[in-house]
Amino acid sequence: MRVWIDQDLCTGDGLCLDHCPDVFVQLEDGIAYVAELGSPLNDPGGSGSLAWVPLKSYQAVVHAAEACPGECIFIEMPAQSVGELSLSL
Repeated sequence: MRVWIDQDLCTGDGLCLDHCPDVFVQLEDGIAYVAELGSPLNDPGGSGSLAWVPLKSYQAVVHAAEACPGECIFIEMPAQSVGELSLSL
């Protein structure tokens, strides 16, 4: 699973940090960003802002996206993962 944030839609409420502080950070500008291995990925709109999510954080990231008032958190599932998920159902 990979995740990214559209900073233009971010309201700065910080709910994503409450749900998953391992994946989301809020910088000095008050806007949320994704982090990978503890480092913020600050390339809004670019491929450099797409972070891999550790397996242990999958559920928390989904909850963060569902709770986000700006609806700015986007989750991408690699095709292989989607196939694996459908096989396990």
